[in-house]
Order: sequence, then C-alpha cells, then structure tokens
Amino acid sequence: MWYDFVNELRRIFRDPGVTVIFIVATLAYPLIYKAVYWNEQITNVPVAVVDLSNSPQSREFLHRWNASPDIRLTHTCTSMAEAEKLLRDQTVHGIIYFPRDFERQLADPLGQAHISLYCDMSSFLYMKAIYLSCNQVMLESMRNIQIDRYEQMGMDKEFAWSLVQDAPYTETALFTPTGGYGSFLIPAVLILILHQTLLFGICMLGGTAREENLDQYSLRSLLGRACAYFLIYYALATVLLGLLPRLFDIPHVGDIGDVLLFIVPYLLAVIFFGMCVSVFIRNRESGLVLLISTSLIFLFMAGISWPKEMIPDAWKYLSYTIPYTWGAHGFIHINSMGASLIHTNGFTASASTEFIALWILTGVYFLMACILFSVRKYRLLEPNSEK
Repeated sequence: MWYDFVNELRRIFRDPGVTVIFIVATLAYPLIYKAVYWNEQITNVPVAVVDLSNSPQSREFLHRWNASPDIRLTHTCTSMAEAEKLLRDQTVHGIIYFPRDFERQLADPLGQAHISLYCDMSSFLYMKAIYLSCNQVMLESMRNIQIDRYEQMGMDKEFAWSLVQDAPYTETALFTPTGGYGSFLIPAVLILILHQTLLFGICMLGGTAREENLDQYSLRSLLGRACAYFLIYYALATVLLGLLPRLFDIPHVGDIGDVLLFIVPYLLAVIFFGMCVSVFIRNRESGLVLLISTSLIFLFMAGISWPKEMIPDAWKYLSYTIPYTWGAHGFIHINSMGASLIHTNGFTASASTEFIALWILTGVYFLMACILFSVRKYRLLEPNSEK
C-alpha cells in the first residue's frame, strides 16, 4: 500500500497534464471566477423613456428614479418602436412607458394609473438593477398618491399619513450582505472545482495506465492511490475553502474547524466516485470530455444556480448520487450561513444531514470501486483478456 501511495504521487508529479489539473487549475479557477464577479452589482444601467403623458407626475417619477445609482436614463423616445430598437441593439437594457392617460387616472379618486417596465433578460443582473430600483420609487410614489387622495377626501394630513405608513422594519442581509451574484455563486463554484479537477485528474491517470498497460486493480492499489489523492486535495481544499473566502471577503460566518472536518468525507466520496468512473476510461482524453460535459449539469442538478423545487424529481434523485450535491449544500450552510455539524436546540442550523450523506456515499462508492477493481483484475488474468 505504501509502495502504491508513493508510486501514485510520483506519477502525478511526473505527468505535467495531471499536475496542471490538480494544482494549477484548482488554484487558478477560483481566482478567475472572483475576477469576473469582482464587481458584484451593476450600476448606471442605461434605460430608455417613453413618456406619452409628459405630466408633472411622470417627470417627478423619472427624476427620483434617475437619482438611483442602479440606473441611468439615457434616451427619451417618442414611441415604443424607437425604444424597442434601442433595446434590440443593446444600447439600453430597459424601457419605461407612461401612457397618455397617466395624469388623468391619477387625478381620478377611483382611477388606477399604469406604467409599463420592460427589462433586458439577456442578463438577470440588468433586470435586477432596473426592476428593484423602479419598484422602490413606485412604492414611494404610491404612498404619496394615497396621501393626496385622502386629503382630497377631507382627511387631515397626519391622519392620512398614519393610514398609509408602513410598519417600521429594519432590513438586514444575513448571508449575502452586498446582494451580489459573486457572494452567492463563488462558494458553490469552489466545491465544484474540487470535484471536477479531482475527477478529471483521476480519469486522466486511469486512461494513461490503460494506454500503457500499467493497470493496477487490487485493494492495495485502490487504498494507496486514494491516500495519495486525499493528501494532495486536502491541502488544496484547506487553501481554497479556508483562505480564499477570507482573502476575497466572501461571506464566511461558519467555523473553519467544521469546514475542514466536513471536507474529509466529501473528498473521499469524490475520490472513490472518480475511481469507479476511471475503470471505464480507455484513454487519456476521455476525462476531458467527462469534465466539460458534466460541470454545468452537476451545478444545475445540485439546485444552487437553479431552484431545487423546479428540478424534475428524476434529476433531483439522480443528483443525490453525486458527491457535489451534498458537498455544495453542506459547505454553503457551514461557510455562508453559520451551520454546524451537530444538531443544536438553538438557532444554529445543522449541516449534519449533508455530512452523513457524504459518509454514506463514501462507503457506497468504496464498495463499488472494490467490486469494479476485482472484476477488472479478473478479466486481466484471463488468457484471452483485452490486455
């Protein structure tokens, strides 16, 4: 077992391709992702205005909306056709439309005025900036309109204000203080990078061994190679999950001890999962196809970038067999939401479900790897075997 452990380390560091995947890619990808999402919020999104009302009320609305840092009113159009052309050309990313009867409907005590907002959905960040900022101005305008109507009915202004005043509240962003996409996505991406680079590297090594007829399918080889992968990736995971969130100010409210303990069954599950897959890899390049074809699938199936409630049950149950699903949710719960690995009676959430699930997957994939290695070893010993 010690011989296989040392031999696998030697193979890893003598193979430039595997070294790049294991070391360089694992450390470089998080830096690239963070550079892309360094500015987590979009500001000054250009918006076109179609104001057929041209009333004091519509101009006041636009003036207050333009004061928001999220948007910038850059074009005033005379028709929707002109504004739509700007939107198709990506000159603007939103349109606000005031109909001709906007002022008349506001003046009518029983009337209901309408405005229309059109958002560019090529990037949901544009939609978020336009929609939320417009919604804030609209709510404030509705409050003022209600007060004016109550005053027209003869009510005292203070009494009218008390009728429309919202209950006092304080808004606190618990897990993503900036409300940005990077703080939400990067923790899940860190776990995915560990999963995919480790899976790809194991498959590359397995394909190389098949090409060179150096296959080793014994229990001793299985354990020795697994220890080599775990040694390298536990050190990399400590840097990625312990240092990078603090270095780049990604939300990290959880205990680092829980993170380092949680990562043990996650890495073991990925290692044995990768070794099961490597049995079916016939050449070195097949691992690259596997990496490219599964990365986005795993990300979506885990229910991180897409709501889990909207994923079909068949895909949802399939995702439970992938270590990344449990690893991503568990790490986010611990790192970003302050969960622990032990059930508590207080307000602290628990990540014990994911922790236990990963240990179960570790055992299942270890047994599967033992069976597959035994079958493969038996076939190699046959006189008319593939070797």
